[in-house]
Amino acid sequence: MKKLLSVLCSFVFTALPITSYSNPARPDSDTDRLENCAEVMHEILDVPDDIPQNLLDKAKCVIVLPSVIKGAVFVGGSYGRGAMVCRSAPEFKGPWGAPAMMRWEGGSFGLQLGGQATDFVLLIMNDRGAKAILHDKVKLGADASIAAGPVGRDAEADTDVTMRAEILSYSRSRGLFGGLSLEGSSLRPDNDADQIVYGKAVSAEDIVLTDKVPTTPAGQKLVDVLEKHSPKLDSASK
Repeated sequence: MKKLLSVLCSFVFTALPITSYSNPARPDSDTDRLENCAEVMHEILDVPDDIPQNLLDKAKCVIVLPSVIKGAVFVGGSYGRGAMVCRSAPEFKGPWGAPAMMRWEGGSFGLQLGGQATDFVLLIMNDRGAKAILHDKVKLGADASIAAGPVGRDAEADTDVTMRAEILSYSRSRGLFGGLSLEGSSLRPDNDADQIVYGKAVSAEDIVLTDKVPTTPAGQKLVDVLEKHSPKLDSASK
C-alpha cells in the first residue's frame, strides 16, 4: 500500500506543469521577470542573423517570454510569464513605452519528460493584434493570426504568410534560434503582476497607451534595449 501511494504521489507531482518563475506572492518576482526579459531581448538582438531588422522596425509591440518550461507526463502543458512593450501613443508610432505584464498558456499531448527551457519573442505587427492582446485573452491563430517569423539579415520577410500575420513568433532553446508558430496557445494581460509592479491596479491598455504609470527601473532596461535596436517605427509598417 505504501509503495502504491508513493507511486501515485510521484505521478501527481510529475504531471503538474513546470514553471520557471518564482513565487508570485514575492514582491520582487515580477521585477526579476522584467530583468530576464531585458536580458533575453539583448542577447537575441545582438546577434545579426536572428530577427530581421526590417521586421523589428515594423513591429508595433514586442512580447518577451523568458525561460518557458514545458514538462508533464502523458498530457503536456506550457505556461509562461513575460512582458509586452509597445511603441507609445494611440497609433503605436511613438517611442517604446512602459511594459505590461503578460501570461502565456499552451498545451500539447505526448510524453514530455525533463522540462526544457525556451525563450519566446513575439512581434506584434499591426494595431489590431496589439489592441486585442491588451484588451483580453486571445487565442493565437483564432483571435489573432500568427506565423513563424523568418530569421537572418537576408531572410525574405515579405512572403504572403509574413505580410498577412498579425503576430510573428520566434523561439530560442539550447542556443538554437528560429521561427516557431505558437498557434493554439493563448495570451492575456497579467493584471495581478501589473498591480505588483506599478503599485496600483492599472490595465494593460492604460500602461501601454497612456502615461498613467512611469516605467520602472527594471522595465526601463527592456525599453532601452528596444530603443537601441529600433528607435523609430518604419513608416511602411502595416
